[in-house]
Amino acid sequence: MPGGHIAIQVEDLVVGFSDHIVIDGLSLDVREGEILGLVGASGGGKSVLLRALIELLPKRSGRIGFPAFANGKAASRGVLFQQGALFSALNARQNVQFPLREAAHLSLELLDEIANVKLEMVGLSAEDGDKFPAELSGGMTKRVALARALALDPALLFLDEPTSGLDPIAAGEFDALIKTLQRTLGFTVFMITHDLNTLTAVCDRVAALADGKIAALGLLPEVLKSDHPWVRAYFHGARAQMLHLGA
Repeated sequence: MPGGHIAIQVEDLVVGFSDHIVIDGLSLDVREGEILGLVGASGGGKSVLLRALIELLPKRSGRIGFPAFANGKAASRGVLFQQGALFSALNARQNVQFPLREAAHLSLELLDEIANVKLEMVGLSAEDGDKFPAELSGGMTKRVALARALALDPALLFLDEPTSGLDPIAAGEFDALIKTLQRTLGFTVFMITHDLNTLTAVCDRVAALADGKIAALGLLPEVLKSDHPWVRAYFHGARAQMLHLGA
């Protein structure tokens, strides 16, 4: 269960491109050991926020801190990008090994052993490790990408639309996998998702991004009570009603 410490602390963050401000004075706390789901309109800045948190995009102003960790510095981070972002010239095992090769000098035997363990953690076999991305199904691609994100045993896991492109059964299985791994290993998850089922099945809290800021934050029932126009349209629209979110 989430603890009382703050794993990620964002204060008055501003991120933009040229004259266009995308993230505009955003503040957000992510608790240690929780799964936080971030929703927002397409093109509304969700991926920009994630990339700022993992230092792939520079901030214009504001502060990003990691107070739960020593000296406020980030612990190891794992990232699952949209569509998996596997290296097409590497097989699944080599994709999982990539961050290990970058971070440590390990023997090939040890690299293979660690990669096989990570593949097994996400429900794949050592034989699956020999397959190249073009030979993998959508669900397998996501699992390999998750295994790669977990290669360095991260304290923070960032997931960008982890179930996009998956059929409902595969998406449900992937949701269950993420929740099981998080409860077992205890890492903190920052997850961007459009999947309303994921919000109900996996996330401890939900944050809604609108107009460059966090428009609503809390347990899902609390967020459902928000009066913000975009939040109401998202959670009380026809699709949400089908999933009984708008009730």
